[in-house]
Amino acid sequence: MFTGIIRYQGKLTKHVGNELTIAEPHVVSARLKPGGSVAVNGVCLTVEARSKKQGVRVSVMPTTARSTTLGSLPDGSRVNLELPLRIGDPLDGHLVSGHVDGVGTVKDIQRRGNSRLVTIAAPRALARYLAPKGSVAIDGVSLTIQSSRGTTFTVGLIPETMQRSTLGILRAGSRVNLEIDMVARYLDTLKK
Repeated sequence: MFTGIIRYQGKLTKHVGNELTIAEPHVVSARLKPGGSVAVNGVCLTVEARSKKQGVRVSVMPTTARSTTLGSLPDGSRVNLELPLRIGDPLDGHLVSGHVDGVGTVKDIQRRGNSRLVTIAAPRALARYLAPKGSVAIDGVSLTIQSSRGTTFTVGLIPETMQRSTLGILRAGSRVNLEIDMVARYLDTLKK
């Protein structure tokens, strides 16, 4: 379980098949142990190996590689890293499972002073969960939906979010991992 508050970024140093090696900040290394979890651009993955020289190695299932952006990341890509929530940690964002629901495409980015409004087209199946003032995780970052219409929705990015996460380098056409709010998903399931 994660919170969607990104404090660290890593760099994809090696992408061979479904295996990723990520150079991560040393402060993250202390908590990354083989068998433990780490969210990479919002995708919960299991740490397979870690070394100070090479970084952390994770494998991505073929279905995950196809249904997220991880399968198409080139070497050198910056990625959002989040360590799992521990009992007693503050829940500053919202509960994020690391189970991506789909991939969206950035349609527009507008400057608003030192902030940005980012409009994203989501898969049709996710549209009903994207309500204004609701939560969504974009590449693992917990954000509040400003507005939604059809299959598109808009979120705001403040300077802190743009600096700490990879969302600051988004461009029109960028593909992003989306995870809808799990409370909305469970309520929908209960209604059925």
